[in-house]
Amino acid sequence: QVQLVESGGGLVQAGGSLRLSCAASERTFSSYAVGWFRQAPGKEREFVAAINWSGGSTYYPDSVKGRFTIARDAAKNTVWLQMNSLKPEDTAVYYCAAQRALLPITSYTSASRYEYWGQGTQVTVSS
Repeated sequence: QVQLVESGGGLVQAGGSLRLSCAASERTFSSYAVGWFRQAPGKEREFVAAINWSGGSTYYPDSVKGRFTIARDAAKNTVWLQMNSLKPEDTAVYYCAAQRALLPITSYTSASRYEYWGQGTQVTVSS
């Protein structure tokens, strides 16, 4: 059982930056693919970024490509989401999720693929 804890959320002005962290309880976390998702009030959960187990492959939707960067540090059992040039429409609760299946990176866009989820961290971008 992998426990995930997100941190780093907060209130930021449009154009600003935040770095979210996803810390895992298990050393085997390095063998998991990790995704970030977000959910705004009244909206469905949306894929934001994914990284494979090695960190060698990443994937982003067009809505965040060029602004968000996902990375991981196996030694620290942590995955980060660096968010730059934030926009009010980025406001949401952000969740990290993990799963062990070896899949093409584009398959990690579906929330149903993931086995473990964190509790979420709120990101609010003011205009």
